[in-house]
Amino acid sequence: MMAKAYLVGSGIAALAAAAFLIRDGGFEGSDIHLFEEQMGVGGSLDAGGTAEAGYTMRGGRMFEAEFRCTYDLLSGIPTLDDPSVSVTQEILAGHEEFAWDDVARLVDADGRIVDVGSMGFSERDRLELVRCLTTPEAHLDDKRISDCFGEHFFTTNFWFMWCTTFAFQPWHSAIEFRRYLRRFIHLFPEFGSMSGIHRTRYNQYDSIVRPLTAWLRRHGVTIHPGCTVTDLGFAPGIGSGTVETLTVSRAGRDERIAVAPGDLVLVTNGSMTDASSRGTHTAPPPPPSQRSDAWLLWHRLARGRENFGNPGTFDKHVKESRWESFTVTAKDPVFLDALAEFSGRETGKGGLMTFTGSNWLLTIVANRQPVYRDQPEDVSVWWGYGLFPGRAGNSTPKPMTMCSGREILEEVLHHLRFDESTRARVLETSTVIPCLMPYITSQFLSRRRDDRPDVVPEGSVNLAFIGQFAEVPDDVVFTVEYSVRTAWTAVSRLLHLDKQPPPVYKGHHDPRVLAAALETMHRR
Repeated sequence: MMAKAYLVGSGIAALAAAAFLIRDGGFEGSDIHLFEEQMGVGGSLDAGGTAEAGYTMRGGRMFEAEFRCTYDLLSGIPTLDDPSVSVTQEILAGHEEFAWDDVARLVDADGRIVDVGSMGFSERDRLELVRCLTTPEAHLDDKRISDCFGEHFFTTNFWFMWCTTFAFQPWHSAIEFRRYLRRFIHLFPEFGSMSGIHRTRYNQYDSIVRPLTAWLRRHGVTIHPGCTVTDLGFAPGIGSGTVETLTVSRAGRDERIAVAPGDLVLVTNGSMTDASSRGTHTAPPPPPSQRSDAWLLWHRLARGRENFGNPGTFDKHVKESRWESFTVTAKDPVFLDALAEFSGRETGKGGLMTFTGSNWLLTIVANRQPVYRDQPEDVSVWWGYGLFPGRAGNSTPKPMTMCSGREILEEVLHHLRFDESTRARVLETSTVIPCLMPYITSQFLSRRRDDRPDVVPEGSVNLAFIGQFAEVPDDVVFTVEYSVRTAWTAVSRLLHLDKQPPPVYKGHHDPRVLAAALETMHRR
């Protein structure tokens, strides 16, 4: 009898794990089952809506050349537009053809483009940055970024670009910040232009989730939507690492699934987009609902098991882990035309634009059109987010969390200083859908090294954790690469395969990379 695999969740980690089970593990697709609480697949890599009602997506992911696991996986997945072209080939070709070359990365409080040729460091900032890079991770348990740097550091061009590229806050984990510094140090010389960043042709749901899901379905993988795994039953014995049952809630009824000794169980523990709430063009997002079973299952499993991590570190501090994004659907190209003229780059090549004087710390981006595969030619889509949604706006006297989509757009236009005619046309022809995400940076919260469980906890026989809240030394959370790496690690270790994930890229070990980074840090 063939072994079966039961996967909790259908985000990129679970989808990738299913693909690795087939590609490397010899599993038949028909023996793989994904249980998904929502009715759709893709987890945090979502995108939806229509041109008429307004498109929506909670976020957009960026890639770079050293996403080794992701590009390996997607090299075997054909695109929807052309089955002879892999998703990896499409991403790399898109970068060659349409790379970012940002010259308006930061815009100051007076509406002027900031020269980011200098990172704005003082000598103390440089010393503290080098100290953070070289401090052993073991010495940073429970420390925040603000514990490692003085106040001036958080006013530098570097910090404004860094925090809005990766969504860091001063109170976030020094461990995670250090990992990011080391992992992306090779991008320092082109950090202002963002020319080393890769992007998918469309939004990540259309470009990654749909092709990958189609490939899995062709191989016979079964996805069970509207189905929640509420508990796992373990074999008797203290510290047993063998799962024997899954308790599943489907259509209001509980059922128990027996797990055979050779079967595998892979759990996506926690969710950074859990309890997200969407507003409308005329109404703010409703207050977030209670946390979902993504967190409750992890709490249940971790109770009495120290090696299963500490979910309370990540889901108990909403004010420190939330921010708000918004998606703009426009029936008139006037905004993109005005933005291109202001930024000096055609739509899709301008990269991120952050307003440093914004109380919400607003960042916007207009990617290559179309952003959706079904997007009409006369419709455009752009996106943005605010890192401080609890503060009153500069022109809107209330928090971003209490603003409608239109009010958020008015705040953006306040910082761009377009003429009144342009402003009026933008407001008249745009639909804005805001989305409040209470746990979006929860994986960045200050933590200890054992707060995330290992992908395969010590003593585990057939259970692995995958996704943003499983621990992978050296790699960085809040990336597609991290989720894919956890999936590959889980499959290779549980099945004792010779083929292992490629090592995490470590540019900080390359003297040339370090020299280029240091030169960038000293530019004035």
